[in-house]
Amino acid sequence: MTSQSAESPSELYAVAGKGGGCFMCDISLTLRIDFCLIPIGTGEPSVAEYIAECHRVLEKSGLKFQYVELAPIISSRAEGLNECAVGIEGPWSQVMQAIRDCHAAVHVKGAPRVATDIRIGTRVDKELVPGHGNEDKLKRVQQILASDNKE
Repeated sequence: MTSQSAESPSELYAVAGKGGGCFMCDISLTLRIDFCLIPIGTGEPSVAEYIAECHRVLEKSGLKFQYVELAPIISSRAEGLNECAVGIEGPWSQVMQAIRDCHAAVHVKGAPRVATDIRIGTRVDKELVPGHGNEDKLKRVQQILASDNKE
């Protein structure tokens, strides 16, 4: 199937199913993902050892990541633990592999269950450099706020 272009998200959706194929399948999607991994059934009040294991996996992945504090509504789902999310940027397949590897590592460490909340963002309207999406967003907001102070 040849690549097609679409003008809007609704056209992206409409084109995706035409001809039994997906025009987006040839596009390498870079994404920003926030995920909160929660080990369950560990028999321990602290999950720090399990989160540290996931951190080791993320370091080995070579992807850029950072911790993001979650809103209380998500934290309360983990029996009141002060949970945080991990934000990762990179190619779709590599990011999803890293999350899969975190799950596997936490299970190997002894957690019988793992729950993960995921929020995914992608863009196809401009070229994104993996690992720089959040930095670029932050710089742009800082520029806007700096211009507010000059007025």
